[in-house]
Amino acid sequence: MLPLVNDTFLRALRRDPTPHTPVWLMRQAGRYLPEYNAIRAKAGSFLALATNPALAAEVTLQPVERFPLDAAIVFSDILTVPDAMGLGLSFAEGEGPRFAMTVRDEEAVDALAVPDMNKLRYVFDTVAQSKRALNGRVPLIGFAGSPFTLACYMIEGSGSAGFESVRRMAFARPDLLARIVKINAIAVAAYLNEQIAAGADAVMLFDTWGGLLTAEAYRIFSLASMRDVIARLRLSDAGDAIPAIVFTKGGGAWLSELADSGAAGVGVDWTVDLAQARRAVGERVALQGNLDPAVLLTDAKTVARESIRMVRAAGPAPGHIFNLGHGILPATLPDHVAALIEAVHRESAALRLESCAPP
Repeated sequence: MLPLVNDTFLRALRRDPTPHTPVWLMRQAGRYLPEYNAIRAKAGSFLALATNPALAAEVTLQPVERFPLDAAIVFSDILTVPDAMGLGLSFAEGEGPRFAMTVRDEEAVDALAVPDMNKLRYVFDTVAQSKRALNGRVPLIGFAGSPFTLACYMIEGSGSAGFESVRRMAFARPDLLARIVKINAIAVAAYLNEQIAAGADAVMLFDTWGGLLTAEAYRIFSLASMRDVIARLRLSDAGDAIPAIVFTKGGGAWLSELADSGAAGVGVDWTVDLAQARRAVGERVALQGNLDPAVLLTDAKTVARESIRMVRAAGPAPGHIFNLGHGILPATLPDHVAALIEAVHRESAALRLESCAPP
């Protein structure tokens, strides 16, 4: 495997000193980029694009080609695993994901099984092709939906503002939800391990909907299952643990518990005070985040100002990865992303020099 030219992202995950704060952005390859929209039109549909390794790898590299980002993330979707379970994933224009079958009763849960990973070969081929194309430029991040977040879509059958069916099951049939989440945890761990084998340098669990749960339910159905996944992750060929990042949107109340999950990094959304979070857990894990994506909808001057404010809040100590508090919004202008990255790199490098200056 080629040595990395830029390994600041991985060093930050290890909480080692870096010359600047590394930057990557959730959904950095997506609809805000004209080159993405062109290749999406060429593919004909989102699913056709995501299941074509050559095109998906090309999309993975698009933001790295355009911006001086410190990591790439494989282009895929969080719902690949339940799709491989045979639930029939589709995407209708303007409606988001939908499953042909739901998992809401004993019979449906009994029929669930960890899928054959060969059904997800297109994802692993995308990882491998992306890794080769990066040629050691920056690390590659693999990812999966958290076991609970996948359960939300499997039970509801589509996206939802509140996933009431899932929350009702947590109270009325916690045994069913626990079985779904357990199967998902085993499947997600196998899925991430295959991505690691294909070349991913780090992996991330997206727990988009864990923040909807009560504190007790979160610990049982979301946090415990993510710990299970992390405990099952394979080591690298050198025998080192592959670093994992966990991100629960709306999970600020459980920050300390997430820091004890076994992950190297914890992502935080924009509702979390980053300076307080760094003081609370910054010696235990790296923190990733947490600019409000809406900032990128303003103007370049505001983007730079708010990015600098976030860098200053995080401080110069090792272990911060700059990111958004959630994914890039489709209306974002690429020039604003460029302004963000430039401001973060420049300000964080200057902050490190300031911290080293004699009094």
